[in-house]
Amino acid sequence: MVHQSQRDLFAELAMSYVPHLAGLVDRNPYSRTYGCFDREYWHYRTRDFACGMSQEFVLPFALLYAQKCPGNRWFGLERMRELAVAGMHFARRASHDDGTCDDYFPWERAMGALAFSTYAATEAYQILGLDDKQLLEFFCRRGEHLLRHNESGRLSNHQALAALTLYSIYLLSGDERFRRGAQQRVELVLSWQHPQEGWFQEYEGADPGYQTCSIDFLAKYWRKSGDDALLGSLRKAVEFCALFMHPDGSYGGEYGSRNTYHYYPHGFELLAPHIPLAAQLNDAWLAGAGRGKRYHNDDDRMLGHLAYNWLQAWQDYCPRRPAASLHARSDFVQWLPDAGLAVVKEHGHYLVAGMKKGGVFKYYDEKGCLASDTGLIGELPDGRVVVSHLQDEHHAVEAQPAQGVFRVKGVLAVRSQKLASPFKQILFRMLNMSLGRFFPNLLRGLLQKLLITGKQRTDVVFERVLECADGRLRVTDRLPAATGFRRLSAGSDATSIYVAASNVYQESTLACPWMDAPDRMRLQGGEWVREFSRKEEAHD
Repeated sequence: MVHQSQRDLFAELAMSYVPHLAGLVDRNPYSRTYGCFDREYWHYRTRDFACGMSQEFVLPFALLYAQKCPGNRWFGLERMRELAVAGMHFARRASHDDGTCDDYFPWERAMGALAFSTYAATEAYQILGLDDKQLLEFFCRRGEHLLRHNESGRLSNHQALAALTLYSIYLLSGDERFRRGAQQRVELVLSWQHPQEGWFQEYEGADPGYQTCSIDFLAKYWRKSGDDALLGSLRKAVEFCALFMHPDGSYGGEYGSRNTYHYYPHGFELLAPHIPLAAQLNDAWLAGAGRGKRYHNDDDRMLGHLAYNWLQAWQDYCPRRPAASLHARSDFVQWLPDAGLAVVKEHGHYLVAGMKKGGVFKYYDEKGCLASDTGLIGELPDGRVVVSHLQDEHHAVEAQPAQGVFRVKGVLAVRSQKLASPFKQILFRMLNMSLGRFFPNLLRGLLQKLLITGKQRTDVVFERVLECADGRLRVTDRLPAATGFRRLSAGSDATSIYVAASNVYQESTLACPWMDAPDRMRLQGGEWVREFSRKEEAHD
């Protein structure tokens, strides 16, 4: 990829998404859905409500209209401004009376969708210099809802975004209640940060991908509020992230609690003048992106997040960069016991393993991913599919960091894959319009347990041992009893919980194959040993 400078790659990446974004929005001023960015709703008409999250795409349109950056052919085009304003007004018209919006189903009143779209709209409002009483009243109505309501589950990134959204509404309205509400949400996020390891809680543990989102939102809040007390927590959070920047410039993966590859660079640019490590992280990611190593989360729902974050990162790029590369660090072993994450850098190789997830790992050198393994996955004689990779505090984990040896023992859990059907959808819509309409958090909590945090454990015991030394990784899987699996594999990118931002493309997802266990292991149990290095192929 050709670009004039490291900074300009941010702009180049954003420009590549503009045609896709333009195809998502209803551009007809005579249409009832003018300004709607949910193409499934207004164009294909396969959805029976408009997704409120989609309206955050007003922000890249506002930035492109107002920001003169390399390759921006849309700078100053009046139509960009008009569509951004139309998108804000569609969000207003499509919301419920209390200002809330839906994301995945009617009457959901999703806090995440509300916060994402409202932050984006308030930011676009300021960029475009608008003075619109209807929109201001709409923003305040949404702020009122955030003050009165919260969501189930511990998602630090949502709370950080809610804080940023409330503070943005405060700046437009001058209402002190929104400033105080923002501060309370920040305090909640900080209470969910591990005091030593630096990670923010994401459901059942640490997720390096969503960590970059929380940092991004908190850094934006810090810049708006000037609250320097946040810098200590943000420094710890950045130090955590630095462990998961792989030597090829890729980031994150299935070893996190939510299986994400997220990387939001804008917050790191904001922090770079105070935390040089933040600039090193972005430099490493940009170098990898220039070689095709970045993740792609480019579907209609997600691509807007990245487009405006890259534009913001270009705008706030810190010109003072550390001379040393992040990957120039000396060899080290880092064991984070509460996160259950092991990181080993030695002999030019880099191992990251999620031991509380059954020993899920990725193994890299500077050229790319040598091995990606999301644990055992197999089909039992009764047809159930079982896996070792669910985040589970019941797993027994032992670590010998000085020797580069990590062990986990636990039981396989049933992989649930809930799919829709016409009958199920009819029942679900009835539930949406009855219980869900009046108790959205109760319904959300039930769905979280069903699709994300719930576990149906079996009595099939497994053990995994990872040994990293002398430039090679040795993996030993053990099944102490015969089970007679119909099929048994080590998946390279398998996941079993619902996370919208997971199962995306990154080089390792196609470069690393799934491996079938030997028949002896599949039928009778026993031991399966593999070794990985750049010089040798994996072998049994």
